[in-house]
Amino acid sequence: MTHTEPHHDLYLPHGTTAGDHYTLDIDPERAGWGYCSLRIVELEPGGTHTFTTGESEWIVLPLTGGCTVRTDEDEFQLLGRETVFASVSDFAYVPRDARVQIASGAGGRFALAGAKCERRLPARYGPAPEVPVEERGSGGQLRHVRNFASADAFDCDKLIAVEVITPGGNWSSYPPHKHDEHRPGEEAELEEIYYFEIDGPHGFGYQRVSPSREGGSDVLAEVRSGDAVLVPDGWHGPSIAQPGHAMYYLNVMAGPGETREWRICFHPAHAEGGYR
Repeated sequence: MTHTEPHHDLYLPHGTTAGDHYTLDIDPERAGWGYCSLRIVELEPGGTHTFTTGESEWIVLPLTGGCTVRTDEDEFQLLGRETVFASVSDFAYVPRDARVQIASGAGGRFALAGAKCERRLPARYGPAPEVPVEERGSGGQLRHVRNFASADAFDCDKLIAVEVITPGGNWSSYPPHKHDEHRPGEEAELEEIYYFEIDGPHGFGYQRVSPSREGGSDVLAEVRSGDAVLVPDGWHGPSIAQPGHAMYYLNVMAGPGETREWRICFHPAHAEGGYR
């Protein structure tokens, strides 16, 4: 695995951000930006985890297993899934300024995708059958995008989150694109976290982030299950899956724009044919 100075801290191998409660713990302070957070919590059978949402809104997304999500006012039963490769999952949205408990009878692994926000929206349940699944690209660029909390699929104040399954040997997050400037109607300024899982033992993939400005983010990382890559700026893509091993990534995005929208700009050297 390689990464390019000076931004080596944008590639976060599995375990390097682990803490008392989380196997992965990325918050704005650790990332050096203003909005995005991602945590992964693992619960033993019968285990519980309680946290306060603070200034952020959060989505509780099962990676494996199911759970109950409780706030002071609401309770949601999440059926979850066997693995991230098996299916989409239901999920729960919890607002800022709340106390949340996650409990799992059978145990499991759960992603907490968060973004600092201003509005306190109601807690809600996101049913798996209502998650829009998009088949994007074709041939070696085919991938499956699960738009469970995209800007046009589920209401949040700042948070945007999607899942992508890239078949083994394929490229996704291609052509390289960016969203690091506010240009009304053309590009939205969004921070982004990529969290990876690879199907099967010994699997790996590659993630590229290249500078869009002098001194900008520059990363080439060999990624494995549990790794994360931070994208504060720059052209990101491609994401490349090892032949025979499908790649999963969870994208968490948020930014300062008054309008919650996903608008991207393609790298001019690779944009022919559009976002296939």
